[in-house]
Amino acid sequence: MEPERNTIRRVLCFAAHPDDLDFGAAGTVAAWTTAGIQVSYCILTDGDAGGFSEEHRNTIVETRHEEQRRAARLVGVEDVSFLGERDGYLSPTEAVIRGIVARIREVRPDIVVSSHPERNWDRLQKSHPDHLACGEAVTRAVYPAVENPFAFPELAAAGLEAYRVPWLWFYGGPEEKENHFVDVTGFEDVKLQAIRTHISQHPDVEKMDAAVRSMLLGNAVRGGLPGGRSAEGFHVVGVNTEQTIAGF
Repeated sequence: MEPERNTIRRVLCFAAHPDDLDFGAAGTVAAWTTAGIQVSYCILTDGDAGGFSEEHRNTIVETRHEEQRRAARLVGVEDVSFLGERDGYLSPTEAVIRGIVARIREVRPDIVVSSHPERNWDRLQKSHPDHLACGEAVTRAVYPAVENPFAFPELAAAGLEAYRVPWLWFYGGPEEKENHFVDVTGFEDVKLQAIRTHISQHPDVEKMDAAVRSMLLGNAVRGGLPGGRSAEGFHVVGVNTEQTIAGF
């Protein structure tokens, strides 16, 4: 369900908020960058509704941007961009989709990673409305807008030509949709370090650590990995593969 690792050169990861990718995919990202794969992040909102203290309202955007950049560096990612949408109000609007299309055409990745557009009823917190909106906007961008030379013609005029995305990987969706599990054993600590970097969001770090480790072990069991392994689960969708027929 995925391209051979030696065919993956670039990956572009989208998230609604700073810290979403660290919970959903940081172990996989660390494995990719360790293997020499270039990974970029694009965060759709500024995370301005995050945090727990009123006194930090004036600086929360700057804080969350810096937290995300530091977390990204821990897993080998230097290219981090923000679309600047308002936290809690994200929608798959034309402007948001245009921004996503622009980033995909700039990076021209082999894999696009995004939060899932479908709600997870087993753990509703995974399905923040912004997460769903991110998944929907990225899906609409990946097909058909990114590969349609007549969509957003101003982007093509600026040199951002149409591009066919091979693979779309979703994190944070319903477990029954997951069809690919990445063994991230050995990357648990760096994933947790990345999550802890978002200190403005975690009132109980020890409880969060325990929950994440348990989740990784549970993913590995569901993925059929040997006992004691850790994994991250994804819903992998082939967009433009050897089996793809144009327009279908």
